[in-house]
Amino acid sequence: MNSFASPQILTALPFPRADTGKPAADDLYSQIFDAILEQRIHAASRFTEDSLAQMFSARRSDIRSALTQLSHQQIIILRTNHRPRVAAPDAEQTRQTLHARRLTEITLAQLACQQPQAKDVQRMRELVKRQRQCLERDQRGPAIRLAGEFHLALADMAGNAPLAHFLGSLVPLTSLAIAQFDAQAGGDCVWQEHAEIVDAVEREDAVMAEMLMSRRLDHLEERLLNAGSSTIRTRAAG
Repeated sequence: MNSFASPQILTALPFPRADTGKPAADDLYSQIFDAILEQRIHAASRFTEDSLAQMFSARRSDIRSALTQLSHQQIIILRTNHRPRVAAPDAEQTRQTLHARRLTEITLAQLACQQPQAKDVQRMRELVKRQRQCLERDQRGPAIRLAGEFHLALADMAGNAPLAHFLGSLVPLTSLAIAQFDAQAGGDCVWQEHAEIVDAVEREDAVMAEMLMSRRLDHLEERLLNAGSSTIRTRAAG
């Protein structure tokens, strides 16, 4: 794993650690982001640093740090003298994000097929397993997060730090769009598609890995953009 890429990827989506009581500052990022993906905190929510500190039994300074990190990823909007709020990406922003992901991830899928390491393949298989288990328990928020983690793990495996860093800026926005527009886009068939990608990477079959990644992004784009347009029309009518 590229030593330059690792810190960037690991902060792009939450990787929660074991519960040790009062959450550490780093863990708050994952907990708050999970709450957003599960729609326990959504675009219409009225919350403050104090209310989140009570909700997560955390220090206000740690809450502020987590919100700042989320704001850098355009998940939370912070403005002076205003309450924090969850961003609400529109269909065009989502379309552009998905287009950028396609250009990036096709290359990353090809690179990942060059001498894949067993430990990296196992890491991705574990993410697929955890995603399937979350879906079986109807835990949509964690399933969306784990789907994003899968793509970041693949980018990590590819070993191209600038591309992996760029993808790390796109995946959280996609996860937010899935949560707000169509949780099913992160749903039942995704873990199966991810499993097929892992198989192709393990075989070093770059052509198949590219085809499967393109198909996965096709499915995501179709569901998200259709759902996003419908949601925007509903908001306008209301």
